Amino acid sequence: MNTAPNNTQKLGLRPRNVFLLDGAGALISALFLVALLAPFENIFGMSRKMLYALSIPAFGFAVYSLSCYFFDVKRWQLFLKFIAFANFLYCCVTFGLVIREYDSLTMLGVAYFGGEILIVFAVIGIELMTLKRA
Repeated sequence: MNTAPNNTQKLGLRPRNVFLLDGAGALISALFLVALLAPFENIFGMSRKMLYALSIPAFGFAVYSLSCYFFDVKRWQLFLKFIAFANFLYCCVTFGLVIREYDSLTMLGVAYFGGEILIVFAVIGIELMTLKRA
C-alpha cells in the first residue's frame, strides 16, 4: 500500500482551498493586467484594449472561485471542472493573442504572458489532481 502523500496533499490543498488558490491567482492576474501592464503598454507591447479585455474574464474567474471558496459549495467537483475548463480556454485565448500580437509585443510582454500561461496550467494541474483524488 502506497502511503506517500500525493502532490496536492503535500501542498495541503483540500478541494475548497483549490478554489482559494484559483481565485487569488485570477485576482492577481486581473490586477496585474489593469494596474501594471495597461499603464505601461509600451513596455509590454499589448494594447490597453486587449489587456482590459483579458482582465474581464480574470476578474470573473476570481469572483467565481472565491465565491466557491467562501460559500463552501457542496457539489464542488462540478464547480472545479468548470473553472479548470475556463482556465484552459483563457490560456488558449491568451496564447492566441500572443501569436496575433507577436510583432508588437516586447520580449518582456512575451515573457509575462508565457509565464502567466505556465502558472495557469500549473493551477489547472492542481485542479485536475484534486478532481482525480475525489
